[in-house]
Amino acid sequence: MTGEADPVAGLETVGVDIPGEGGRSVDDDVPRPPLPALVEAILMVAENPVPITEIAVCLGVPAAEIERVVVELALGYIADGRGFSLRDVGGGWRFYTSEACASWVERFVLAGQSPKLSQAALETLAVVAYQQPVSRGRISAVRGVSADGVIRTLTARRLVEEAGTDPDSGATLYRTTDYFLERMGLRHLDELPPLAPLLPGIADVDDIESP
Repeated sequence: MTGEADPVAGLETVGVDIPGEGGRSVDDDVPRPPLPALVEAILMVAENPVPITEIAVCLGVPAAEIERVVVELALGYIADGRGFSLRDVGGGWRFYTSEACASWVERFVLAGQSPKLSQAALETLAVVAYQQPVSRGRISAVRGVSADGVIRTLTARRLVEEAGTDPDSGATLYRTTDYFLERMGLRHLDELPPLAPLLPGIADVDDIESP
C-alpha cells in the first residue's frame, strides 16, 4: 500500500458497484458497458476538460486505471487517423477536432451562416474585447443573460478563442483572435476605440454578484 487516497474507498457504502464485481450498472441489472466506452461517453458530453479523478469517482474505478484507459484511447485515435483527438489540457481531458480536419469542419460550421453578427453577438464580442481574458460567467453577469450560445457562434466565426482557465474558479477564459483584429482593421488591441468606460469593470461585476 502506498498510502495514497483511493477514490473508490467508501463507494460500496453508498451503493455504487465496483467494476469486476458482477459487472453490473449502478441502478439496475443492465450489464455495465466496457470501461473505455464509459470513459468515451463521459468525455463526449463534457464541455470543459474533465480531470481523471472526477471520472474515477463517477465510475468507481481507481484513477490509475482511468488514466491508462484515457491514454490508450488517445493513442488509438491517432493510430486510426480519426477526425478527432483526445487531449490533456487545462487539468483534464477533452475531445477536439483533429488538426487535419479543422479547416473542413470550419467550412461546415460556417456554411449558410449570415455574415452579419446579431446584436447579442456584438455585445458579447465587445465584452470579450475590453475585458479579456474573461469567462462566460463574467460575460453573462455583464449582459444579464447566458452567453453560452453566443460564445459558440463567435468561436465558430474565429473571432473568439479559449485562453486557458481561471486559476481560482477553473472556468474557461476567452479572448479575441488575430482574425478579430484583421476584421476590425486593427494592428493590436490598444487601437480599440474608447468604449471600455461604457462597460462594467470586473470590480463592478463583483459588486453585482455579491449578496
